[in-house]
Amino acid sequence: MDDRTVQQASSALADVDTDGWARRFDLLSDPHRLEILLSLHRAPGICVGDLGVALGRSENAVSQALRVLRSQGWVVSTRVGRTVSYRLNDEIVHDLLHWIGARHE
Repeated sequence: MDDRTVQQASSALADVDTDGWARRFDLLSDPHRLEILLSLHRAPGICVGDLGVALGRSENAVSQALRVLRSQGWVVSTRVGRTVSYRLNDEIVHDLLHWIGARHE
């Protein structure tokens, strides 16, 4: 056994929040949530109804996915009267979307 190599490999785990990154990748692995994130990236402030139309999904399905994303702090909502709009709220997720090819208008 090479103690130095074992120590290097072991110390790499202390540098990264592996649980946090695993949760991020788990959320990103769902194509529907990823499409919602991409849409919010391009059209911040969109409401659930418009997001459902844009993605060809029911408002209920979009709302459920947004609840999950909000619970992780990735998305925030703003209510004006009866309308609730959504936008990205996590800079790391924003950067990840750019890394996979997402662009602003």
